[in-house]
Amino acid sequence: MRTAAAGACLLAAAVAIGGCSSDPTQTDPVQTQRFDYQLGAAYDVPGGLDAVVRDSTAESLPGALSICYVNGLQTQPGAEWNPELLLRDAGGEVVVDPDWPDEHILDPGTPEKRAAIDAVIGPTIEGCAARGFDAVEIDNLDSWTRFPDSIDEESVLALARLYADRAHASGIEIAQKNTPDGAGRMRDDVGFDFAVAEECLAYDECGSYTSAYGARVYDIEYTDNLPEPFDRLCARQDRPSVTILRDRGLVSPSDPAYVYEQC
Repeated sequence: MRTAAAGACLLAAAVAIGGCSSDPTQTDPVQTQRFDYQLGAAYDVPGGLDAVVRDSTAESLPGALSICYVNGLQTQPGAEWNPELLLRDAGGEVVVDPDWPDEHILDPGTPEKRAAIDAVIGPTIEGCAARGFDAVEIDNLDSWTRFPDSIDEESVLALARLYADRAHASGIEIAQKNTPDGAGRMRDDVGFDFAVAEECLAYDECGSYTSAYGARVYDIEYTDNLPEPFDRLCARQDRPSVTILRDRGLVSPSDPAYVYEQC
């Protein structure tokens, strides 16, 4: 399954990632790598960035490790999907994400459904590669933990493997997004190359990622859920080497709510 070497050397000099080993723990970013999480808006940063996550509808950032956000287990707001691919509850109603009520949960429960979902999401992954992104991060991998009565872990991992195959065949890497449980298995069985984690310090989950991916973990903490002041979080021994603080809305610097700090 592992074909990560196809994308492991992309922009090596620009992002200070050394070597071309297929073992992601051997291609660590330097601890001073400047990183931003720009899902709410894409914008330029004075002094530039070494790595950035942007939405799949945005442009990549030349000269930086550009990571493309892909919603792999839920629908995007307003997107039209085959109703048979949407998860339904016991009453036959389409299941929505309680935190994002304009997003429906995808149902990866059979090989046929997974193939059909991949036929929709796969071209998005390939499009990210075609537009200069160096990696994709697949969101909502944790759907099996949020809907355990309807979705099983094996089905999610099987779908994730299809995404990993798409990414690697396109010459880019793929990041595990959240879902700390079983990170080592996801790396080995699915083929994830590194991790993008939200609030792993707030929830004491960082060790699960760093044990699997070494320094190749990008952590985003949020202002509305800090267990202690950010400078104290930065001093913790268990924090990933690349850790930033953002506002929950991930707005641009022109918005008064904008917050950005990096350890």
